[in-house]
Amino acid sequence: MDLIVMVAAFVLLLSGGIPIAFCLGLSCALYGFLSDIPFIFLAQKMYGGLNSFTLLCIPGFVLAGELMNTGGISERIVRFCNSFIGHIRGGLAQANIVASMIFAGISGSALADTVSLGSVLIPSMKREGYDVEFSCAITASSSTIGPIIPPSTPMIIVGTLTGLSVGKLFMAGVVPGILMGAGQMALTYYLSRKRNYPKGEKTGWKERLVEFKYAFWSLLMTFIILYGILGGLFSPTEASIVACLYGLLVGVFIYRGLSLDNLPRVFINAAITTTGIMVLVGFANCFAWIMMSERVPMLITKLMLSITENKFLILLFINILLLAVGMFMETIAALLTLFPTLLMVATSVGVDPVHFGLIVVLNLVIGLTTPPVGVCMFVACSIGKISLSSFARANLPYLALNIGILMLLTYVPILVLWLPNLVM
Repeated sequence: MDLIVMVAAFVLLLSGGIPIAFCLGLSCALYGFLSDIPFIFLAQKMYGGLNSFTLLCIPGFVLAGELMNTGGISERIVRFCNSFIGHIRGGLAQANIVASMIFAGISGSALADTVSLGSVLIPSMKREGYDVEFSCAITASSSTIGPIIPPSTPMIIVGTLTGLSVGKLFMAGVVPGILMGAGQMALTYYLSRKRNYPKGEKTGWKERLVEFKYAFWSLLMTFIILYGILGGLFSPTEASIVACLYGLLVGVFIYRGLSLDNLPRVFINAAITTTGIMVLVGFANCFAWIMMSERVPMLITKLMLSITENKFLILLFINILLLAVGMFMETIAALLTLFPTLLMVATSVGVDPVHFGLIVVLNLVIGLTTPPVGVCMFVACSIGKISLSSFARANLPYLALNIGILMLLTYVPILVLWLPNLVM
Protein backbone atom coordinates (compact mmCIF):
# COMPACT_ATOMS: atom_id res chain seq x y z
CA MET A 1 0.00 0.00 0.00
CA ASP A 2 2.83 2.42 0.87
CA LEU A 3 4.41 1.74 -2.52
CA ILE A 4 1.14 2.45 -4.34
CA VAL A 5 0.79 5.77 -2.51
CA MET A 6 4.40 6.67 -3.37
CA VAL A 7 3.95 5.93 -7.09
CA ALA A 8 0.61 7.74 -7.17
CA ALA A 9 2.18 10.79 -5.52
CA PHE A 10 5.04 10.71 -8.03
CA VAL A 11 2.65 10.60 -11.01
CA LEU A 12 0.44 13.32 -9.53
CA LEU A 13 3.37 15.66 -8.88
CA LEU A 14 4.82 14.97 -12.32
CA SER A 15 1.52 15.73 -14.03
CA GLY A 16 1.36 18.97 -12.06
CA GLY A 17 4.53 20.24 -13.71
CA ILE A 18 6.79 19.82 -10.64
CA PRO A 19 10.48 19.33 -11.59
CA ILE A 20 11.31 15.63 -11.81
CA ALA A 21 13.94 15.76 -9.04
CA PHE A 22 11.41 17.14 -6.54
CA CYS A 23 8.79 14.61 -7.68
CA LEU A 24 11.21 11.81 -6.80
CA GLY A 25 12.33 13.38 -3.51
CA LEU A 26 8.86 14.20 -2.22
CA SER A 27 7.41 10.81 -3.13
CA CYS A 28 10.33 9.06 -1.38
CA ALA A 29 9.82 11.24 1.69
CA LEU A 30 6.12 10.31 1.72
CA TYR A 31 7.04 6.61 1.53
CA GLY A 32 9.47 7.03 4.42
CA PHE A 33 6.82 8.77 6.50
CA LEU A 34 4.18 6.09 5.83
CA SER A 35 6.53 3.14 6.40
CA ASP A 36 8.33 4.62 9.44
CA ILE A 37 11.75 4.50 7.71
CA PRO A 38 14.14 7.00 9.39
CA PHE A 39 14.79 9.92 7.08
CA ILE A 40 18.50 9.64 7.84
CA PHE A 41 18.42 6.29 6.08
CA LEU A 42 16.98 7.89 2.93
CA ALA A 43 19.68 10.57 3.16
CA GLN A 44 22.32 7.84 3.34
CA LYS A 45 20.88 6.18 0.23
CA MET A 46 20.89 9.51 -1.56
CA TYR A 47 24.54 10.09 -0.65
CA GLY A 48 25.39 6.51 -1.64
CA GLY A 49 24.05 7.18 -5.13
CA LEU A 50 26.34 10.19 -5.47
CA ASN A 51 29.45 8.67 -3.91
CA SER A 52 30.90 7.39 -7.16
CA PHE A 53 34.23 8.18 -8.82
CA THR A 54 32.64 7.67 -12.25
CA LEU A 55 30.01 10.35 -11.61
CA LEU A 56 32.78 12.90 -11.10
CA CYS A 57 33.15 13.16 -14.85
CA ILE A 58 29.67 14.70 -15.19
CA PRO A 59 30.66 18.11 -13.70
CA GLY A 60 33.88 17.88 -15.70
CA PHE A 61 32.19 17.46 -19.07
CA VAL A 62 29.52 20.04 -18.17
CA LEU A 63 32.24 22.59 -17.40
CA ALA A 64 34.15 21.64 -20.56
CA GLY A 65 31.01 22.34 -22.60
CA GLU A 66 30.53 25.74 -20.95
CA LEU A 67 34.18 26.66 -21.57
CA MET A 68 33.84 25.59 -25.19
CA ASN A 69 30.67 27.62 -25.76
CA THR A 70 32.06 30.79 -24.22
CA GLY A 71 35.55 30.37 -25.66
CA GLY A 72 34.42 30.48 -29.29
CA ILE A 73 35.11 26.82 -30.07
CA SER A 74 31.56 26.09 -31.28
CA GLU A 75 31.56 28.83 -33.92
CA ARG A 76 34.90 27.66 -35.33
CA ILE A 77 33.62 24.10 -35.66
CA VAL A 78 30.59 25.36 -37.62
CA ARG A 79 32.74 27.44 -39.98
CA PHE A 80 35.10 24.54 -40.58
CA CYS A 81 32.26 22.15 -41.45
CA ASN A 82 30.58 24.70 -43.68
CA SER A 83 33.77 25.30 -45.66
CA PHE A 84 33.82 21.64 -46.74
CA ILE A 85 30.16 20.84 -47.35
CA GLY A 86 28.41 24.21 -47.50
CA HIS A 87 28.43 24.22 -51.32
CA ILE A 88 26.06 21.27 -51.73
CA ARG A 89 22.28 21.66 -51.70
CA GLY A 90 21.26 22.30 -48.10
CA GLY A 91 24.93 22.66 -47.17
CA LEU A 92 24.43 24.72 -44.03
CA ALA A 93 21.98 22.12 -42.71
CA GLN A 94 24.58 19.43 -43.50
CA ALA A 95 27.19 21.47 -41.63
CA ASN A 96 24.77 21.56 -38.70
CA ILE A 97 24.78 17.75 -38.52
CA VAL A 98 28.55 17.34 -38.92
CA ALA A 99 29.17 20.04 -36.30
CA SER A 100 26.87 18.16 -33.91
CA MET A 101 28.87 14.97 -34.44
CA ILE A 102 32.13 16.80 -33.67
CA PHE A 103 30.54 18.59 -30.72
CA ALA A 104 29.31 15.23 -29.41
CA GLY A 105 32.92 14.15 -28.99
CA ILE A 106 33.48 16.98 -26.53
CA SER A 107 30.38 17.61 -24.41
CA GLY A 108 28.34 14.36 -24.54
CA SER A 109 25.20 16.41 -23.98
CA ALA A 110 22.32 16.91 -26.41
CA LEU A 111 21.11 20.01 -24.57
CA ALA A 112 24.54 21.66 -24.70
CA ASP A 113 24.69 20.87 -28.42
CA THR A 114 21.29 22.47 -29.08
CA VAL A 115 22.09 25.59 -27.05
CA SER A 116 25.58 26.25 -28.43
CA LEU A 117 25.15 25.29 -32.08
CA GLY A 118 21.50 26.35 -32.28
CA SER A 119 22.28 29.90 -31.20
CA VAL A 120 24.75 30.14 -34.09
CA LEU A 121 23.09 28.04 -36.80
CA ILE A 122 19.34 28.67 -36.50
CA PRO A 123 19.66 32.44 -37.15
CA SER A 124 22.21 31.76 -39.91
CA MET A 125 19.93 29.25 -41.63
CA LYS A 126 17.00 31.69 -41.43
CA ARG A 127 19.10 34.39 -43.11
CA GLU A 128 20.15 31.94 -45.83
CA GLY A 129 16.53 31.16 -46.73
CA TYR A 130 15.78 27.93 -44.87
CA ASP A 131 12.37 27.44 -43.27
CA VAL A 132 12.73 28.31 -39.60
CA GLU A 133 10.78 25.17 -38.59
CA PHE A 134 13.21 23.01 -40.58
CA SER A 135 16.18 24.86 -39.07
CA CYS A 136 14.96 24.17 -35.55
CA ALA A 137 14.11 20.53 -36.33
CA ILE A 138 17.50 19.68 -37.85
CA THR A 139 19.32 21.41 -34.96
CA ALA A 140 17.41 19.52 -32.26
CA SER A 141 17.46 16.17 -34.07
CA SER A 142 21.19 16.29 -34.81
CA SER A 143 21.85 17.15 -31.16
CA THR A 144 20.50 13.71 -30.15
CA ILE A 145 23.74 12.29 -31.56
CA GLY A 146 25.51 13.94 -28.60
CA PRO A 147 24.65 11.32 -25.95
CA ILE A 148 25.46 8.46 -28.37
CA ILE A 149 28.96 9.35 -29.61
CA PRO A 150 31.42 9.25 -26.67
CA PRO A 151 31.77 10.83 -24.20
CA SER A 152 28.17 10.49 -23.06
CA THR A 153 26.57 11.51 -19.78
CA PRO A 154 23.75 8.91 -20.03
CA MET A 155 26.31 6.17 -20.73
CA ILE A 156 28.16 7.22 -17.58
CA ILE A 157 24.92 6.84 -15.63
CA VAL A 158 24.38 3.37 -17.13
CA GLY A 159 27.91 2.32 -16.15
CA THR A 160 27.41 3.64 -12.62
CA LEU A 161 24.11 1.80 -12.20
CA THR A 162 25.34 -1.56 -13.49
CA GLY A 163 29.09 -1.71 -12.97
CA LEU A 164 29.59 -2.13 -16.73
CA SER A 165 32.76 -0.68 -18.24
CA VAL A 166 32.11 2.95 -19.17
CA GLY A 167 34.84 2.70 -21.80
CA LYS A 168 33.06 -0.25 -23.41
CA LEU A 169 29.74 1.61 -23.31
CA PHE A 170 31.42 4.61 -24.93
CA MET A 171 32.79 2.47 -27.75
CA ALA A 172 29.37 0.89 -28.28
CA GLY A 173 28.08 4.33 -29.29
CA VAL A 174 30.62 5.08 -32.03
CA VAL A 175 29.07 3.11 -34.92
CA PRO A 176 25.45 3.99 -33.98
CA GLY A 177 26.42 7.67 -33.74
CA ILE A 178 27.97 7.58 -37.21
CA LEU A 179 24.89 5.78 -38.57
CA MET A 180 22.62 8.46 -37.10
CA GLY A 181 24.73 11.24 -38.58
CA ALA A 182 24.92 9.60 -42.02
CA GLY A 183 21.18 8.89 -42.02
CA GLN A 184 20.31 12.46 -41.08
CA MET A 185 22.64 13.83 -43.75
CA ALA A 186 21.01 11.64 -46.43
CA LEU A 187 17.52 12.71 -45.35
CA THR A 188 18.57 16.36 -45.24
CA TYR A 189 19.97 16.15 -48.77
CA TYR A 190 16.71 14.66 -50.02
CA LEU A 191 14.57 17.30 -48.30
CA SER A 192 16.88 20.10 -49.46
CA ARG A 193 16.60 19.07 -53.10
CA LYS A 194 12.85 18.60 -52.81
CA ARG A 195 12.34 22.03 -51.21
CA ASN A 196 15.09 23.77 -53.19
CA TYR A 197 16.97 24.95 -50.13
CA PRO A 198 19.99 27.16 -50.81
CA LYS A 199 23.58 26.11 -51.27
CA GLY A 200 26.65 28.20 -50.58
CA GLU A 201 29.57 29.00 -52.81
CA LYS A 202 32.23 26.36 -53.12
CA THR A 203 35.36 27.31 -51.21
CA GLY A 204 38.83 26.51 -52.43
CA TRP A 205 41.37 24.46 -50.57
CA LYS A 206 43.18 27.61 -49.51
CA GLU A 207 40.09 28.86 -47.65
CA ARG A 208 39.49 25.38 -46.23
CA LEU A 209 43.03 25.27 -44.91
CA VAL A 210 42.49 28.65 -43.29
CA GLU A 211 39.30 27.43 -41.58
CA PHE A 212 41.09 24.24 -40.57
CA LYS A 213 43.84 26.32 -38.99
CA TYR A 214 41.25 28.29 -37.01
CA ALA A 215 39.36 25.12 -36.02
CA PHE A 216 42.43 22.97 -35.38
CA TRP A 217 42.45 23.40 -31.61
CA SER A 218 38.72 22.69 -31.45
CA LEU A 219 39.12 19.47 -33.45
CA LEU A 220 42.15 18.46 -31.43
CA MET A 221 40.05 18.63 -28.28
CA THR A 222 37.73 15.95 -29.66
CA PHE A 223 40.67 13.76 -30.66
CA ILE A 224 42.34 14.05 -27.25
CA ILE A 225 39.19 13.05 -25.39
CA LEU A 226 38.28 10.12 -27.63
CA TYR A 227 41.80 8.78 -28.10
CA GLY A 228 42.58 9.19 -24.42
CA ILE A 229 39.54 7.17 -23.33
CA LEU A 230 39.55 4.55 -26.08
CA GLY A 231 43.34 4.24 -26.02
CA GLY A 232 43.40 3.65 -22.27
CA LEU A 233 45.47 6.74 -21.47
CA PHE A 234 42.97 7.94 -18.90
CA SER A 235 39.56 7.09 -17.47
CA PRO A 236 36.38 9.01 -18.42
CA THR A 237 36.65 10.98 -15.16
CA GLU A 238 40.24 11.94 -15.90
CA ALA A 239 39.24 12.75 -19.48
CA SER A 240 36.70 15.28 -18.21
CA ILE A 241 39.41 17.07 -16.22
CA VAL A 242 41.72 17.07 -19.24
CA ALA A 243 38.88 18.52 -21.34
CA CYS A 244 38.35 21.32 -18.80
CA LEU A 245 42.03 22.25 -18.66
CA TYR A 246 42.35 22.10 -22.43
CA GLY A 247 39.19 24.17 -23.00
CA LEU A 248 40.38 26.77 -20.49
CA LEU A 249 43.85 27.10 -22.04
CA VAL A 250 42.54 27.26 -25.61
CA GLY A 251 39.75 29.70 -24.73
CA VAL A 252 42.07 32.06 -22.84
CA PHE A 253 45.35 31.96 -24.73
CA ILE A 254 44.50 30.87 -28.31
CA TYR A 255 40.93 31.92 -29.18
CA ARG A 256 40.85 34.61 -26.46
CA GLY A 257 37.11 34.18 -25.97
CA LEU A 258 37.55 33.60 -22.23
CA SER A 259 38.60 36.32 -19.82
CA LEU A 260 38.56 37.03 -16.12
CA ASP A 261 35.26 38.86 -16.65
CA ASN A 262 33.27 35.93 -18.07
CA LEU A 263 34.96 33.03 -16.24
CA PRO A 264 32.81 33.43 -13.09
CA ARG A 265 29.66 33.15 -15.23
CA VAL A 266 31.04 30.02 -16.89
CA PHE A 267 31.72 28.33 -13.54
CA ILE A 268 28.34 29.40 -12.10
CA ASN A 269 26.43 28.02 -15.13
CA ALA A 270 28.37 24.75 -14.91
CA ALA A 271 27.71 24.52 -11.16
CA ILE A 272 23.96 25.12 -11.60
CA THR A 273 23.69 22.46 -14.31
CA THR A 274 25.76 19.96 -12.32
CA THR A 275 23.76 20.55 -9.14
CA GLY A 276 20.52 19.83 -10.96
CA ILE A 277 21.89 16.56 -12.31
CA MET A 278 23.35 15.45 -8.98
CA VAL A 279 20.20 16.20 -6.99
CA LEU A 280 18.27 14.19 -9.56
CA VAL A 281 20.73 11.29 -9.27
CA GLY A 282 20.55 11.30 -5.47
CA PHE A 283 16.75 11.30 -5.24
CA ALA A 284 16.47 8.75 -8.04
CA ASN A 285 18.79 6.43 -6.11
CA CYS A 286 16.39 6.59 -3.14
CA PHE A 287 13.46 5.88 -5.44
CA ALA A 288 15.25 2.94 -7.05
CA TRP A 289 16.21 1.49 -3.65
CA ILE A 290 12.58 1.60 -2.51
CA MET A 291 11.48 -0.12 -5.72
CA MET A 292 14.13 -2.82 -5.21
CA SER A 293 13.18 -3.35 -1.56
CA GLU A 294 9.56 -3.82 -2.64
CA ARG A 295 10.72 -6.36 -5.27
CA VAL A 296 9.11 -4.38 -8.09
CA PRO A 297 11.82 -5.25 -10.67
CA MET A 298 11.30 -8.95 -10.08
CA LEU A 299 7.53 -8.59 -10.39
CA ILE A 300 7.84 -6.68 -13.67
CA THR A 301 10.29 -9.26 -15.00
CA LYS A 302 7.91 -12.11 -14.18
CA LEU A 303 4.99 -10.21 -15.70
CA MET A 304 6.74 -9.56 -19.01
CA LEU A 305 8.11 -13.08 -19.24
CA SER A 306 4.66 -14.48 -18.53
CA ILE A 307 3.45 -12.73 -21.70
CA THR A 308 6.29 -13.98 -23.90
CA GLU A 309 9.87 -15.21 -23.65
CA ASN A 310 10.65 -14.30 -27.25
CA LYS A 311 13.68 -11.99 -27.20
CA PHE A 312 12.55 -10.00 -30.24
CA LEU A 313 9.09 -9.33 -28.82
CA ILE A 314 10.52 -8.41 -25.42
CA LEU A 315 12.83 -5.87 -27.07
CA LEU A 316 9.93 -4.48 -29.09
CA PHE A 317 7.82 -4.06 -25.93
CA ILE A 318 10.71 -2.34 -24.16
CA ASN A 319 11.30 0.01 -27.10
CA ILE A 320 7.63 1.02 -27.18
CA LEU A 321 7.65 1.58 -23.41
CA LEU A 322 10.82 3.69 -23.47
CA LEU A 323 9.73 5.78 -26.44
CA ALA A 324 6.56 6.60 -24.50
CA VAL A 325 8.48 7.30 -21.28
CA GLY A 326 10.96 9.52 -23.15
CA MET A 327 8.07 11.77 -24.16
CA PHE A 328 7.31 12.58 -20.52
CA MET A 329 10.51 12.06 -18.50
CA GLU A 330 13.99 13.52 -18.67
CA THR A 331 16.66 11.08 -19.91
CA ILE A 332 18.74 10.70 -16.77
CA ALA A 333 15.68 10.42 -14.51
CA ALA A 334 14.20 7.70 -16.71
CA LEU A 335 17.51 5.83 -16.75
CA LEU A 336 17.85 5.93 -12.98
CA THR A 337 14.32 4.75 -12.30
CA LEU A 338 13.79 2.20 -15.08
CA PHE A 339 17.11 0.86 -16.34
CA PRO A 340 17.96 -1.62 -13.56
CA THR A 341 14.51 -3.21 -13.83
CA LEU A 342 14.47 -3.43 -17.62
CA LEU A 343 18.05 -4.76 -17.66
CA MET A 344 16.91 -7.76 -15.60
CA VAL A 345 14.20 -8.46 -18.17
CA ALA A 346 16.57 -8.08 -21.12
CA THR A 347 19.39 -10.20 -19.74
CA SER A 348 16.92 -12.94 -18.79
CA VAL A 349 16.21 -13.47 -22.51
CA GLY A 350 19.88 -13.29 -23.54
CA VAL A 351 20.39 -9.63 -24.50
CA ASP A 352 23.96 -8.35 -24.03
CA PRO A 353 24.03 -5.66 -21.27
CA VAL A 354 26.20 -3.28 -23.32
CA HIS A 355 23.89 -3.65 -26.32
CA PHE A 356 20.88 -3.05 -24.10
CA GLY A 357 22.45 0.05 -22.54
CA LEU A 358 22.83 1.61 -25.98
CA ILE A 359 19.24 0.73 -26.90
CA VAL A 360 17.85 2.35 -23.75
CA VAL A 361 19.90 5.54 -24.14
CA LEU A 362 18.92 5.92 -27.80
CA ASN A 363 15.24 5.40 -26.95
CA LEU A 364 15.32 8.11 -24.33
CA VAL A 365 17.32 10.68 -26.30
CA ILE A 366 14.76 10.44 -29.10
CA GLY A 367 12.32 11.78 -26.52
CA LEU A 368 14.37 14.98 -26.26
CA THR A 369 12.79 16.14 -29.53
CA THR A 370 9.19 15.03 -28.90
CA PRO A 371 6.30 16.77 -27.12
CA PRO A 372 5.35 17.40 -24.42
CA VAL A 373 8.63 17.72 -22.45
CA GLY A 374 11.49 17.32 -24.95
CA VAL A 375 14.08 19.80 -23.65
CA CYS A 376 15.99 20.09 -26.95
CA MET A 377 12.68 20.81 -28.66
CA PHE A 378 11.93 23.61 -26.20
CA VAL A 379 15.38 25.19 -26.62
CA ALA A 380 15.24 25.05 -30.43
CA CYS A 381 11.73 26.52 -30.48
CA SER A 382 12.85 29.29 -28.13
CA ILE A 383 15.79 30.21 -30.36
CA GLY A 384 13.72 30.05 -33.56
CA LYS A 385 10.62 31.63 -31.95
CA ILE A 386 8.23 29.00 -33.32
CA SER A 387 5.41 26.96 -31.77
CA LEU A 388 5.79 23.39 -30.56
CA SER A 389 3.22 22.19 -33.10
CA SER A 390 5.21 23.71 -35.97
CA PHE A 391 8.36 22.05 -34.68
CA ALA A 392 6.64 18.69 -34.30
CA ARG A 393 5.44 18.71 -37.92
CA ALA A 394 8.87 19.69 -39.27
CA ASN A 395 10.58 17.08 -37.09
CA LEU A 396 8.43 14.12 -38.21
CA PRO A 397 10.86 12.90 -40.95
CA TYR A 398 13.81 12.98 -38.52
CA LEU A 399 11.78 11.32 -35.78
CA ALA A 400 10.83 8.50 -38.16
CA LEU A 401 14.48 8.16 -39.24
CA ASN A 402 15.76 7.94 -35.66
CA ILE A 403 13.16 5.32 -34.76
CA GLY A 404 14.14 3.34 -37.85
CA ILE A 405 17.81 3.43 -36.81
CA LEU A 406 16.75 2.40 -33.29
CA MET A 407 15.03 -0.69 -34.66
CA LEU A 408 18.02 -1.53 -36.84
CA LEU A 409 20.39 -1.32 -33.86
CA THR A 410 17.98 -3.29 -31.69
CA TYR A 411 17.82 -6.29 -34.00
CA VAL A 412 21.34 -6.15 -35.47
CA PRO A 413 23.46 -6.13 -32.29
CA ILE A 414 26.75 -6.56 -34.17
CA LEU A 415 26.48 -2.89 -35.18
CA VAL A 416 26.68 -1.97 -31.50
CA LEU A 417 29.00 -4.67 -30.15
CA TRP A 418 31.54 -4.97 -32.98
CA LEU A 419 33.81 -2.10 -31.91
CA PRO A 420 33.80 -2.71 -28.12
CA ASN A 421 34.45 -6.43 -28.67
CA LEU A 422 37.25 -5.65 -31.13
CA VAL A 423 39.03 -3.19 -28.84
CA MET A 424 38.28 -4.71 -25.44
